[in-house]
Amino acid sequence: MEQQRKTEDLLKQRLKEKGLKVTHQRILVLTVLEQNSGMHMTAEDIYELVSQDYPDIGLATVYRTLQLLWDMQLVDRINLDDGCVRYEIGHLLRGDAQHNHHHLICRKCNKVIPFTDDLLDDLEHHIEEVTGFHVLDHELKFYGFCRDCMEKEN
Repeated sequence: MEQQRKTEDLLKQRLKEKGLKVTHQRILVLTVLEQNSGMHMTAEDIYELVSQDYPDIGLATVYRTLQLLWDMQLVDRINLDDGCVRYEIGHLLRGDAQHNHHHLICRKCNKVIPFTDDLLDDLEHHIEEVTGFHVLDHELKFYGFCRDCMEKEN
């Protein structure tokens, strides 16, 4: 309970820093994302969990809230090429300096494994030196077979 209070306080602080009103719906959406860190949730997934505690919320409200939070860079949007847009708590909200959006996607079981090492800093620096283009973020996906699927195959 104490950890949840700290998380909510941090979320409220970040919303205020971004000039956003602190609403119950925004806190609920951010809290669900925080509690399910690394899950790559769809708006429908988030709606299901939020509506358990707040049944009056509508799916459209969750979509609008996610769009607003994405615009304010408080959540990250991920496309894993499965026809669904997925969300996770934003790196700025987490306080991470890095923007690690690297995912390993198994072609057999569709498992998504986050990969946290960011080896593209040198490339981003080179791009900026050569072109003057400052990279804010990038997304990298590797497709292959996870360890479990490889072991089942052998």
